[in-house]
Amino acid sequence: MTYKYSDDRYQDMPYRRCGRSGLMLPAISLGFWQSLGEPGREEVCRQAMFTAFDRGVTHFDLANNYGPPPGNSERVVGQILKQMPRDELIVSTKAGYEMWPGPYGDWGSKKYLVASLDQSLQRLGLDYVDIFYSHRPDPATPLEETLGALDLIVRQGKALYAGVSSYGGEAFRASVEIVRRHDWTPITIHQPLYNMLDRWVEGDLLEHTARAGTGVIAFCPLAQGLLTDRYLGGLPADSRWGRLGEEGRQWYEGHEKEGLWDKLRRLNAIAEARGQSLAQMALAWLLRDERVTSVLVGVSSVAQLKDNLGALNHLTISEEELRTIEAVLGGR
Repeated sequence: MTYKYSDDRYQDMPYRRCGRSGLMLPAISLGFWQSLGEPGREEVCRQAMFTAFDRGVTHFDLANNYGPPPGNSERVVGQILKQMPRDELIVSTKAGYEMWPGPYGDWGSKKYLVASLDQSLQRLGLDYVDIFYSHRPDPATPLEETLGALDLIVRQGKALYAGVSSYGGEAFRASVEIVRRHDWTPITIHQPLYNMLDRWVEGDLLEHTARAGTGVIAFCPLAQGLLTDRYLGGLPADSRWGRLGEEGRQWYEGHEKEGLWDKLRRLNAIAEARGQSLAQMALAWLLRDERVTSVLVGVSSVAQLKDNLGALNHLTISEEELRTIEAVLGGR
């Protein structure tokens, strides 16, 4: 049975051009790295995808190893996509981490990337994906081989756009030069780790992506739950870390000694003064930079998804608020 989606799904979502390409992405995209791809969570995943699409989220991001077990996220999402309008969606996947034993099941060789995408397409039940990424740079494989594989894949019609993920500034700059020299498929998008607590891209990447006309989609924008109010009152027993027992307690106490929870409580107070949750402000803070095309959220429930999407109600951050946030992040 086909899902009956909302007629006003495009009313409130802002879309941003991905670099200098023709690709437009929603300001908030939905990823399937953890939680939604786990066995037994199929109905939660279905409702999250339907709710997201009803709110204008057209981009669903996966990778060959997402699950657990690896590949399960693609299988689950593939079944749900059968009930959705494919031509209105951007579906992405990646390859770069271990998927099968032996020398051809990991990293960035042409053999691995081409074989992995073929397997991903089978799990997804699709003829093509919209974006295919090299998930991480391979120190043992020439960049020319990895980027040549992405070009081959696009020319074969198995992907529409090529991307890279977790490439440092120098590796990305070199990749752009290689692609230009060979007249290969351009790198349309880069997916780096970026959030309030991990800002490496500001000094090592964003200037390169802007110069190359490459879009940026930030993964882990909430620092795996740290940039939420989840841990501000203590370690919840039902949280990911709370379920780890002594290991989780040591993790929490270690951050307490570092002053992280105090910093996050101060950020939360700023968010409350803005009429937002901490998570919503953290997403708005990323989207303040026009070089960031989209932020990639992962959720464990529809309620969490709706809270994240609430960031769109107040994206503007004043200069005074930015200075206050920077003072907290800088430890002043």
